[in-house]
Amino acid sequence: MSLLLALMLVLNPGVQARGQRGRPPAPVPVPTAPREAFYVSTLTSAEMQNKQAVIETSAGIIVLDLLPDAARNHVAHFITRAREGAYDGTTFHRVISLGIIQGGDPISKDPSRAEQYGTGGLRELRFEANAEKHTRGAVSAVLVPNSRDSAGSQFFICVTDQPALDGNYTVFARVAEGIGVAARLSQAMADARGAPLERLEMKKVTIRDTPAPTPVPFTTETVEELGKYRAALETSLGRIVLEFFPDRAPNHVRNFLRLAQAGAYDRTAFHRVVRGFVIQGGFLPSRSQQLDDRQEAFVQNLAPEFGDTPHDKGILSMARAADPGSANTSFFIVTARSPALDRVYTVFGRVVEGLDVVDRIESTPVNGEAPVTRVEVTKVTLTRTP
Repeated sequence: MSLLLALMLVLNPGVQARGQRGRPPAPVPVPTAPREAFYVSTLTSAEMQNKQAVIETSAGIIVLDLLPDAARNHVAHFITRAREGAYDGTTFHRVISLGIIQGGDPISKDPSRAEQYGTGGLRELRFEANAEKHTRGAVSAVLVPNSRDSAGSQFFICVTDQPALDGNYTVFARVAEGIGVAARLSQAMADARGAPLERLEMKKVTIRDTPAPTPVPFTTETVEELGKYRAALETSLGRIVLEFFPDRAPNHVRNFLRLAQAGAYDRTAFHRVVRGFVIQGGFLPSRSQQLDDRQEAFVQNLAPEFGDTPHDKGILSMARAADPGSANTSFFIVTARSPALDRVYTVFGRVVEGLDVVDRIESTPVNGEAPVTRVEVTKVTLTRTP
C-alpha cells in the first residue's frame, strides 16, 4: 500500500473499521462548507514571520518552523488555534512506522471518542499550493479524501521523505528540532488501522519567536587554538588519548571536536578490526542511543584534506566510502605502517597515550572484521593544554 493511499485511508477510521468488520464502507457525512465559511488569516505578515510552534509530547519536544510565505492561511490558522489551546490534550491518533505521524483532531481530547478520531477539525481551509516538498520533517495539512479544500486543525509530520505526497497536501511548517521524537512516536505499537495502542498526547502547543541561532562550536578557533585540544576516548578496553593536526586538516579537526563535544561519539563502538592494518570507530549506526537533533545537525560530509603525513602506527585518519568527499564521522587508527593509505585518506591526528589499548583492541577476537565482543567507546572527553 502506498503511503498516499494509507494516509487517505486513516483519515476516516470509522469507515475503515467498518470495512474490516466485513461491511461495505460508507462515507461519513460531513457538511460541505460554503465558500465564505473558509478560514482567512486576520494576522499580518509581521505577526507570522519567524515563528515556531513548540509541541510538548509524551515522548519529548518537537519544534516546528512555521512557513507563512508558503501557506499564509494554514499558518495563521495553526497559530490561532494553538493560542486558543485547541491542540493541548489532543493526540497523535494515527502512525505509520517511520512514515508519518498524524494528530491535531480536537475530538482526540476525549478518550471516550476514540472511534471518531480523525474525523474532527476538518473543512476549515482551502488548499494552498506551494513549492514545498514532503521531505523529512515536513508538516502538512490533513485532507478529507478527494477534497482539496478540506484542511483544518489536523496535520501530519513526515518522518522520512514522502515524495508521493508532493502537490497533494499543503506543507505549512518544518521540524526544526525533535525529528527523532517524531520517529519514536511513529514506531509506537498500533492496530491494523494505525491507531496507537497507547495515548500519544500533545500536552501543550506554544507559539514563540524563533530564537537566535546557537553559534556552531569550533568555527572561529585559530589553528593554534585547535592544536591545544586533546580527546580522551574511554573504551571498554582502556583509555586512548588523541592529539590533532589542525595545520594539516583543519576542517576534519573541527568536525571531530564538534561531534565529540556534542557527545555524538559516546556509546559508539570500534566496529571494525583488521589486524596489522587498522581499528575503525565513530560509525554512528554502532551507537547504542539515537542522536539528538543537535548532534545530528553536526553530521556532514567533508571535502578531503589529503597531505603528506604517512599512515604510521598510531595515526588517526578519516574513513570514507569510494567518494573522496564522503567522510563524515567514522575514523580509524592505524596499527601498522600502511603506505597504500597515504594521500588517499585524510590524516588529522595521532594517538599520544594508549597505544597499548589500541593493541588490545586489535587483538580482540573477530568474526571477519567485526569484534565478537563489543568494544565500546563509553565517552569522549575534550581537554585543552596550556
